[in-house]
Parts: sequence; C-alpha cells; structure tokens
Amino acid sequence: MPTDSKINTEPSYSVIIPAFNEAQELPATLAAVRTAMSAQAVPGEIVVVDNNSTDDTADVARAHGADHVVFEPVNQIARARNSGANQSRGRHLIFVDADTRISPGLLAESLDMLASGRFVGGGSIIQFEGPISAVGRFGIGLWERISKLTQIAAGSYLFCRADAFREVDGFDERLYASEEVRLSRLLKKWGRRKGLRFEIIRSSPARTSARKLNWYSGPQILGWVFFMMLFPLAVRWRKLCGFWYRRPEVHS
Repeated sequence: MPTDSKINTEPSYSVIIPAFNEAQELPATLAAVRTAMSAQAVPGEIVVVDNNSTDDTADVARAHGADHVVFEPVNQIARARNSGANQSRGRHLIFVDADTRISPGLLAESLDMLASGRFVGGGSIIQFEGPISAVGRFGIGLWERISKLTQIAAGSYLFCRADAFREVDGFDERLYASEEVRLSRLLKKWGRRKGLRFEIIRSSPARTSARKLNWYSGPQILGWVFFMMLFPLAVRWRKLCGFWYRRPEVHS
C-alpha cells in the first residue's frame, strides 16, 4: 500500500493508458500497474484516456484504480496518448497500452534510468501473452531484433522525460499508426543534443495481449506488413490502418 507521504505528494511520474472499448482488458492492466507502482519509492499517478469508447471503459477504469480518466473524442491513438500527457502531472511519462501488463522491475528500471539524468527515455522488449502462431513468433522476433538494433520503442510500452516529450510536440497526430516510431526518433534526436540516451530495456519485458494474432489470419497479418512496407505513407490515413483500428464484431 502507498504511504501517506505518497498520497499527499505530487506524482513524480504518470502512467498513461489510452483505451478504446477496453473494459475487458483494463482490470488486469490496471492491477499490474498498481502492483508495479506500489513497489516504487516515489509517488505516481495513473491517467486513463477514454478514447470515445462505446462500452463502460471509463467506469471500469475508475473502479479499478485510475487516478484520472480523460475523455478524448477523436478515435486516434496518437491523440489519446497526447490527451493523457496533457492532463498528467509527473515529470516522467510512462505510456502503457490497455492490453499490456508491466512488472515492478520494468517500472523500476525505467524510473531509475530517467532519474539518473543520463537518459531521455526508452522502451522495452515485448512478450505476447498466451500461445501464438508461427507468424506471431516470427513477427515478434523480427520486431525485437529491429527494436534492439535501432533503439526504437514499441507503442505497448514507452517512457520518457515529460519536458522532452513536450518540446518535440508529443506523438504526431498526422499519423494513425507508427507514431511511436516517429516519437522514438524525435526523442533520440532531442537527447543527443543534451548527451542523453534512448534505450530499450531487455531484462524486463512488457507482456502484451496476442489478441490481434487471433483476430486475423497469418496471411492477413503478413499482407498488412508488406502493404505498410510498400506504402509507408499509408499511416497518414485511418482507412488504410484497419489492422490497428478495426476489430472483428465478435470482439468489439
């Protein structure tokens, strides 16, 4: 349990969780975040962004430990994350997807890196929860290699200094996907000017849902990947980013 001093002190960091129709996933995510936060020596806050949900996402967030619930009417992940950051009070920002579970070790390492004054931010390697297909194993393995090589964070988990985030204007709201790639690059550039690093944590993976791998077939997923490789500017149009925004009706 947090001490009274934590309760009465301004938060040192803010965990920002964008959520569109995530009433089912949020309880587990918020429980993991609360457990991770209770193990830290500094106080934090949880900001959940209800991204124009049609289910009871906002009520579930309040019932399961969110300190603040922000409403963002435009259904776009970049806007949702920015709206949460705009309402946050911490000097460090931790972005966690609504279907991603973090550990006390991952949060502690992230906060230690930021508190050291040697890092502008970073991310972590990602693990899928539950069984995944051969395509899924190939995809996550490929992304892990790319992430480590290029030091680019996955959207599932990204952390940074709040001042750096604001100076680079946050997530690019012209993009409907890959906004975390652009932000990672901007933060790396900002950090280099000040002698700060952007690094991917390897020791404590973030665990994220494999639901998209169950919603779509292997050929569909590979089709999305090759399409985005051939037409990278497609991320500027919502209609062309259905993999991120469209859900099968049974899962809506």
